[in-house]
Amino acid sequence: MADAEKLLSHMRASKSGWSQKDMESLYLGFGFQFREGANHRFYSHPKYTELFATVARHNSLAIGYVTTAIKLIEKLKEMEKSNE
Repeated sequence: MADAEKLLSHMRASKSGWSQKDMESLYLGFGFQFREGANHRFYSHPKYTELFATVARHNSLAIGYVTTAIKLIEKLKEMEKSNE
């Protein structure tokens, strides 16, 4: 998870220029799972099923995907902290 934390920190600093592979590393690093759709990849957290995101299968992604990922990871951290 240290690599995912570092990636999250870099994404907070600059939200542009990230690839689908980066998003995969981020989500999987925080325990999300994925399934393939026709044009998108669907990420969801197995423990917190209300946390999910859709990511287009493009090499270069729009800033909105990164913004959504950051918000989801922050929400995940809050939920884990409140369940301790």
